[in-house]
Amino acid sequence: MHKAYRYSLGSKTYEFRNLADLMARATPARSGDRLAGVIARSAEERAVAQMALAEVPLKNFLNEVLIPYEQDEVTRLIIDEHDALAFAPISHFTVGDFRNWLLSDLASSDMLAGIRNGITPEMAAAVSKIMRNQDLILVAQKCRVITAFRSTIGLPKRLATRLQPNHPTDDMNGIAASILDGLLYGSGDAVIGINPATDNVAQATRLMTLMDEVIRKYGIPTQSCVLTHVTNTLECIEQGAPVDLVFQSIGGTEATNSSFGFNLATLAEAEQAALSLQRGTVGNNVMYFETGQGSALSANAHHGLDQQTCEARAYAVARKFNPLLVNTVVGFIGPEYLFDGKEIIRAGLEDHFCAKLLGLPMGCDVCYTNHAEADQNDMDNLLTLLGAAGCSFVMGIPGSDDIMLNYQTTSFHDALYARRVLGLGPSPEFEAWLEKMQIMSNAAGACLNDALPPAFAASLKTLPAGNSASEVSNG
Repeated sequence: MHKAYRYSLGSKTYEFRNLADLMARATPARSGDRLAGVIARSAEERAVAQMALAEVPLKNFLNEVLIPYEQDEVTRLIIDEHDALAFAPISHFTVGDFRNWLLSDLASSDMLAGIRNGITPEMAAAVSKIMRNQDLILVAQKCRVITAFRSTIGLPKRLATRLQPNHPTDDMNGIAASILDGLLYGSGDAVIGINPATDNVAQATRLMTLMDEVIRKYGIPTQSCVLTHVTNTLECIEQGAPVDLVFQSIGGTEATNSSFGFNLATLAEAEQAALSLQRGTVGNNVMYFETGQGSALSANAHHGLDQQTCEARAYAVARKFNPLLVNTVVGFIGPEYLFDGKEIIRAGLEDHFCAKLLGLPMGCDVCYTNHAEADQNDMDNLLTLLGAAGCSFVMGIPGSDDIMLNYQTTSFHDALYARRVLGLGPSPEFEAWLEKMQIMSNAAGACLNDALPPAFAASLKTLPAGNSASEVSNG
């Protein structure tokens, strides 16, 4: 039986129905929680809820699940795989104690790595709700999560990029030109990842073949991914397509994932299928997940929870399958869920913090839609803050404008800016390749060569008229 939570302030006593209600009322304001009817009714109530939440013992999150165990396989995953031994060093903490400890020198990178499997998503979400932006940045920067396939992601003083060469008609020449453009800016060490305009097995295979031929032709230490449904990728594997990473958008409730057309068993099957291909060279992390605050609410699958807590629960799903990459597409769903630049920035920092605390190689699609109250200056701010926080990777798109998905994100030169200003390099394998190919004279300093690299000069002059993958990659 869930208990009510009370907090007295002066002569007034505030009551919260249960832990889920307390969590929601303590969440910094955002439009999605207002839409769901779970937002604090005043700034005072929010502050009181945060003070009450700070006094909740972390053990309560193991005894009072927010979605019933019998009804939700994500809840069962969280509870069944909780590591009591890893939890022991922090088991006596309240949420407020946990925040203070995380900010202390006692919470070193090694210590945080040791306890991550003892932290539930709800614990991570709760502590984030009582933290300032600088707190989220400081703690996330201490969390080290390293993964690898053909490049190594998450090393200190590194910022990787996903080269995202989307095209509104999946034109192979247009995609190839965008790939070349990105590579010449030093982008693509996290993944070359395409959202297909036409989402079926045949088209996914065609795009995979194009990227595979480009990667092999130029010896690029990176991986490719077509962001198609996990069941399509399984079929691609069965048909012998060159699959590097398996992609799926995921949510924090079973009902959300059901609306996306998969369950945990599907992801387990896909992970094993991809591992069987043995295509990695420096590691075997084969999964790529995307998340975003508001996805559960938009599917009417949030069970009355606030959207940030639902988002954190998605990280339990991701953690189960040892992904190479995870990213929150933070402003993509729209202003119904994150209204303006301030809400998007806060959500991006929350998502990155919670995921890193839980042991995920977290990146961020620093983005907004054209009907949101946000602009590119807001994205510059979030990009810089995430770079300081140790974000694993960001997006790289020609001119910041995804002309297929019709939203605004970070460009190739934005990532170059972040690397230069913050002293961050690409993944070590990719860094060496950039210098070998004469794309950069000093990859660690993000210094581009003036001249067009010899290996690409001929390709630029002879872009093919045809659309076949082999013609483009051999041009």
